[in-house]
Amino acid sequence: MAKTTTSDRIKDLILSDGLRPGDLLPTEGELCDRLGVSRSNVREAIRKLSTLDIVDVRHGHGTYVGEMTLDALVEALVFRGVLSPGDDLRALRDVVEVRRALDFGMSEAIVRSLQGTTNPELSALVDDMVAMAKDGKSFPQQDRAFHTGLLSALDNSLVGQLVAAFWDVHTAVLPRLNVAVAADLEQTAQAHGQMLEAAQSGDVEAFHAAITIHYDPIARALDRDVV
Repeated sequence: MAKTTTSDRIKDLILSDGLRPGDLLPTEGELCDRLGVSRSNVREAIRKLSTLDIVDVRHGHGTYVGEMTLDALVEALVFRGVLSPGDDLRALRDVVEVRRALDFGMSEAIVRSLQGTTNPELSALVDDMVAMAKDGKSFPQQDRAFHTGLLSALDNSLVGQLVAAFWDVHTAVLPRLNVAVAADLEQTAQAHGQMLEAAQSGDVEAFHAAITIHYDPIARALDRDVV
């Protein structure tokens, strides 16, 4: 059985005290007294928890419960993709596959949540992407906002964070691996509009078809790079 570390005990303290993100933790001295450990142990544990975004150290103000985002996961996956892409760009293919799986896996829930609704903010993002694509410009910010926006109506914050995290990994790894992205930006932009239209009309099959169209350009780019 693994030995319980000071960082584990601090996490247990956060739970037992009912602390939430943004709440102030006990002081370093109070943690030492409550856990029966030295200041050096507490400091090392806080450093470890800070890298995981479990706590947020604000110098001069104290230590707070962190937002526990997936930033650490994103950074590790980006480094993994750049460090060992392999001859067939397997790391990037893996990320794309996970993104597709998340989109397909949540498709029925997305369609249920958007069926019969109108979503002017998402429509505006689609319009922006189509216009930028026609000018030959990429649209990373609008793309990310669209995908996270599709999930915003769901009662599942974790899947939204996962989708955003793997989107961030994808866009960070892509240029570092020198993959020649397909020139058909308009297809990708229009696919977002097709996804939104399908979801609002309650058509899961059309939503699936739009997801496939959405990923076709990067799939073709990766195929060209292994020919």
